[in-house]
Amino acid sequence: MEFIGKTAVVSGAASGMGLVFSESFAKLGGNVLMCDVNAEALEKAVSEINSLGIGRTEGKLCDVRNYDEVCAARDTAVEKFGSIDILTNFAGGTAVRMLNVDCSLEFPDIPIDVYDWGIDVNLKGQFYFAHACMKQMREQKSGLIVNIGSITGKEGDGRGMDYPTAKSGIMYGLTKSLAQYGAKYDVRCVCVSPGPVLTRAAMAGMKTLLGRAAEPQEIIDLILFIASEKGQFINGENIMIDGGRNAMGRWN
Repeated sequence: MEFIGKTAVVSGAASGMGLVFSESFAKLGGNVLMCDVNAEALEKAVSEINSLGIGRTEGKLCDVRNYDEVCAARDTAVEKFGSIDILTNFAGGTAVRMLNVDCSLEFPDIPIDVYDWGIDVNLKGQFYFAHACMKQMREQKSGLIVNIGSITGKEGDGRGMDYPTAKSGIMYGLTKSLAQYGAKYDVRCVCVSPGPVLTRAAMAGMKTLLGRAAEPQEIIDLILFIASEKGQFINGENIMIDGGRNAMGRWN
């Protein structure tokens, strides 16, 4: 797999799987526009990847909840690199964890603003980036949108309800709809839905049939395959990569 001359726009690029994807894509010769809200982490990540001297990387501060900032990121990618070949939507997280909500609070007691944040980041953020970047992909008549779902979109969460609500919408409604629209312009859309991934230590405690959580690179390798010449027949699908967690019996 190589991506020489190809450009990826990556949200949530300064940490976690977004960072791993950005580095992996650049190592394979591609250009990356790394988008994140954390200016310090973004600057550091861009500098480190560019020091490898392979693919070119640019950073763009972007809050995925702000559509104008999302459009500015799209325009920067086109200005710097000339195209948007791949969009990967990594920005996200459960609001009750990200916003450090008191663990004693139950669903009806958690402020609705917390859930608004979660829906905005996890659902609208991916929707915004797809809407903005599809304009460029339609014009160039090519492209791939990779949405990021989650096993939680199938399992639910009795407290952090914003996350499974958003992820299930991404995994099915948004991904299929983008694939349907994009087909006439040679634009594909695929959702990759991980189970537990070792971007956080707590993930190691989630059960899978394989008895472990995934390394981040395992998720990224699947995305790179989908984006490569070998993955061109994959479209409109939600692909679970969860070590068999979704296949576990109810007794587990």
